[in-house]
Amino acid sequence: MPKRGKRYLNLLEKYDRNQIYAPEEAVKVVKELASAKFDETVEAHVKLGIDPRKSDQTVRSTVALPHGTGRQVRVVAIAKGEKLKEAEEAGADYVGGEELVKKIKEGWLDFDAVVATPDMMGAVGKELGRVLGPRGLLPNPKAGTVGFNIGEIIKEIKAGRIEFRNDKTGVVHAPIGKASFEPEKLAENLRAFVKAVEAAKPEAAKGTYIKSVHIATTMGPSVKVKYPL
Repeated sequence: MPKRGKRYLNLLEKYDRNQIYAPEEAVKVVKELASAKFDETVEAHVKLGIDPRKSDQTVRSTVALPHGTGRQVRVVAIAKGEKLKEAEEAGADYVGGEELVKKIKEGWLDFDAVVATPDMMGAVGKELGRVLGPRGLLPNPKAGTVGFNIGEIIKEIKAGRIEFRNDKTGVVHAPIGKASFEPEKLAENLRAFVKAVEAAKPEAAKGTYIKSVHIATTMGPSVKVKYPL
């Protein structure tokens, strides 16, 4: 277990760590625990009853948070022809084709999300798989980041659509807003996220699917949330 600093340990004294809170109360507690000098991100952590070693139990999907994440997402759009203009008009921060693929391959990574049209995925997969794959940024139809409706995809990402996927321990993590958000907005985002996780349940998963739900700020301790929400 990592050694905790004095600030973190002091935060643990401010709430009952063993209590299970309703969503509205949980977000209020988390907001009170936000003590960093910046606007901390509020994260949700859902422990799943899956076997993460089995591919047929992978949990991966997207969700459009009602109130967004509070974060400015820099989007790269890889396309060609008329889709370049569509991507630009939709608000993509960087737009291009083969030349943009080359730039990323050479080490440029100043962005948060990558979307592409299907006709560019041959080049994207071949040239950028090893670069973007490990970072979770490789465009993928299952993640909703590949499609000829690239303008719509970009607008959704900019508005607060996020992708989630279980890690190797069977936990799904996702940002659900900022500590400065009103409690009601954080609670609504949390419910939307958990509902999306429920909908993404693999058919092969048996037994209790959602084992626990916790929320925490970037620098703060976690608070257990009552489930079902």
